[in-house]
Amino acid sequence: MQSKIRYRILFLTLLPIILTLVSLVFITIYWNVIYTGKQLFMKVKADLVVADNTLSQVQQHQQEQLSTISGSWNFQHAFQLLNQNDPKPNSAAINALNMFLAQKQKALGLDFLRLISVADAAADPDLRLMLHQTQQQAISGLMVLPKKQLARISSSLADKAYVELVPTRHATTPEQKSETRGLLSRTLMPVTDFSGNVFWYLDGGIIFNGNTAIVDHIRDLVYGKGTLPERSIGTVTLFLDNIRISTNVPLEQFPSKQEKINRAIGTLVSDEVGQQVLIEGETWINRAFVFNDWYISGYSPLYDIRGKRVGMVYAGFSEAPFLHNYLLNIIELGTILVIVLFLSGFLVYRGANSLLQPIEYIHQVVTAVQAGRNIRIGNLGLNKENELANLAEQFDRMLDQLQRRNAQIQAAAEQLEIKVEQRTRSLQDKTEELERNVALLHATRQQLVTNEKLTALGELIAGIAHEINNPTAVILGNMELLKYELGDDAKAVEEEIDLVIQQVGRITTIIRSLLQYSRPGEFNAPIEPQAITPIVEEVLLLVRHSIEQQKVELVKELTATGIVEVNRPQLLQVLINLMVNAAHAITDNGRIWVRTYDWIEDGQSIGVKIEIEDEGIGISKEDLGRIFDPFYTTRKDGTGLGLSLSYGIIKRLGGTIEVKSTVDVGTVFTIGLYHKANEDQQLGPYDGLLFGDKT
Repeated sequence: MQSKIRYRILFLTLLPIILTLVSLVFITIYWNVIYTGKQLFMKVKADLVVADNTLSQVQQHQQEQLSTISGSWNFQHAFQLLNQNDPKPNSAAINALNMFLAQKQKALGLDFLRLISVADAAADPDLRLMLHQTQQQAISGLMVLPKKQLARISSSLADKAYVELVPTRHATTPEQKSETRGLLSRTLMPVTDFSGNVFWYLDGGIIFNGNTAIVDHIRDLVYGKGTLPERSIGTVTLFLDNIRISTNVPLEQFPSKQEKINRAIGTLVSDEVGQQVLIEGETWINRAFVFNDWYISGYSPLYDIRGKRVGMVYAGFSEAPFLHNYLLNIIELGTILVIVLFLSGFLVYRGANSLLQPIEYIHQVVTAVQAGRNIRIGNLGLNKENELANLAEQFDRMLDQLQRRNAQIQAAAEQLEIKVEQRTRSLQDKTEELERNVALLHATRQQLVTNEKLTALGELIAGIAHEINNPTAVILGNMELLKYELGDDAKAVEEEIDLVIQQVGRITTIIRSLLQYSRPGEFNAPIEPQAITPIVEEVLLLVRHSIEQQKVELVKELTATGIVEVNRPQLLQVLINLMVNAAHAITDNGRIWVRTYDWIEDGQSIGVKIEIEDEGIGISKEDLGRIFDPFYTTRKDGTGLGLSLSYGIIKRLGGTIEVKSTVDVGTVFTIGLYHKANEDQQLGPYDGLLFGDKT
C-alpha cells in the first residue's frame, strides 16, 4: 500500500466508504441484538399472560359447565326425586342422576363429575376449605392431591396422574422414579332446593397430568400459523413443582410433521428457572434450556386454592431459527457490503486511471535509474501546464546534472584511490620492516641478557665447583683411609662414616649438575635416531622402585611409531626427572599416566610427543612461571636444577616442553621432539615453553 501510489489513492478513496458501511453494519447488528431481543422477550411475556388467562378461563368455563348442568331439566327432575321426603333415598333417582352426570362428564370433557352431600364434603379435608369460601356460590381453583385421595374421587384419576420421571440436562437428578400426585382444576358448585337450602354440591373438574388438550389449545391460540419463523416451535407446559405433567415440548429437536410428536412429559425444569420461579416466586422472562434446546421462555408460578405455589405455567419458542435468521441477515448484509466495496473500488480505479498511469511510468523510470540504467521520463502526453509534466521535466534535468556530477566524482575517486593504494602499500612495507626490526632487536636483547647471565653463572659455578671438588676429594680419601686403618674397629662408627661418604657423593653430584648446566657443550653426547617407546620402557624400569615406594598406579598409553633424533642418555635423564617429580607430587595413592603419540600437523607427522600426567598437588600460578629457573625448588631435599637441566636438554634438541597444572588436580608435562633435531637452533631461555592451568 505504501510502495504503490495507486493502492494508496484507492485506500484513501475507499476508506470513508468502508468506515460508513462497516458502521452501518455494526449499527444494524446492534439494533438487531438489542431491539429484536427486547421484542422477543416482550412477545414471550405476552404469550405467558395469554397462557395464564387461558388457565383462568378453563376454571371459569368449568363453573359455567357445572352451572349449565345444574340448571338443566334432566338434572332438576332427577334432583327433585332425590330430595323427596322419603326417608330412604330413591335408588332409581340416584341411578338416573349418576347416569346423567356420567353422560355430561364425557360430553364436556371433564375427568370427574359427581354429586356430593354437604356432610361428605365437610368430611373431605380438601373440600372443607372450599366450603368456607363458597357462600352458596361456585368456587374453582387448583389443587394437588396424592394418589389415595385421587382414587377416592375416581379410580381413573390415579391412573391418569402417574408420570414417569426422566433425567434432564441442566436439572438435578430426581430422587424418585415417578410422580403419582395429580394437579386438578376443581370446581365446587352448591345445588339449592326450592327453598334455597344447600344439601348437595356438584364436584367436577379436570386433571392436568398427561392432559394435552389444554396446552395444545393454548399453543394454537398463542403460536398460530405465521407468528413464528420456519422450523421455530412454540410450546406450552404445565408443571407440577418442577415436573412437566402436560406439555407439547417434543422429545426430538426438529420433529417431522408427518410423525406423531413424542412429548417431553416427565422431564424436569432447569435448576436456574426452578430457583427463581418455584422458590423465589418470581416470573422468568429470558432464554432458558428446555429439555434439549434453548428457548425464549416465560415462566410464572401456579398457586393452589390455599395460595401455595404448586407448579408453573410455561410458554416459549425455540431460539435456533431466530439465530439462523439473524446470522443469515448478517451474511446477506456482509455480501452487499463486499459487492458495494468492489463496485466502489472499480469505479475509483477507472476514474483515477488517467492520473495513475503517468505516476506509475515515473515510478518505473525512477526504479530503472536506481538500478543503473540511463533513461529519462520524456514526454508523458500531458498538457505542459500539468503538474506531472512539470515534475517529469524537472526530474529529467536533475538526472542530467546528477550524471555529470557522478562522472566528475568518479574520476576524482579513481585518482584518490590510486594515491591511497600507493600510500597504503608504502606504509605496509615500512610497518612490516619495522616489525621485523623490533622482533630482531627484542630477540637479540633477550639473547644477550641470557648469554651474559649464563656466562656469569658459568664462571661462578666453575669457580665454586673447582674450590669444592678439592676439599671433597680430600674428605672422601681420608674417610676411605680412616675406614681402612680402623679395620674392624670401624664398625662402631660405620654408620657415621657411610653418612659422610654419602653426603660427599651428593655434593659431587650437585657439582656435576652445576657444571653440566653452566657448560652443557662439554657433556653433549652424540644425537642418533631413536624410537621413543623403548626409551620410555627403560625409564619406567629405572623409576619402578621410586614409584612403588610412593604407592602410585602407573598407566601406560604408548602409541608413538615415529623415529626422532635425540641423545638417549640425556632424554633418559629428562624423563626420569619428570617421573620422579610426578611421583613425589602425589601425597596419597594416585595415578601417573605416561603417553606417547605421533605429532601430527596439517595432516603430516613432524615428530613425537611424550606426556607425563599425575594426580598430584599441582603447581600454583605464581610458581608455574619459575619452575624452570635454576635452583628454584619447593622440595626440601631438591637442588632446583632438575627441571632447568631438562629444559636445556630439550632446547638443545630443538624440541618443546609444555606444562599445564591445576592446584589439587594434577600436572601435565608435554615434550615435543622433531624427526630431525636442530642442535644449532638459538633459543631464548624459555622459548618453546608454555604455561597454563590444566583444563
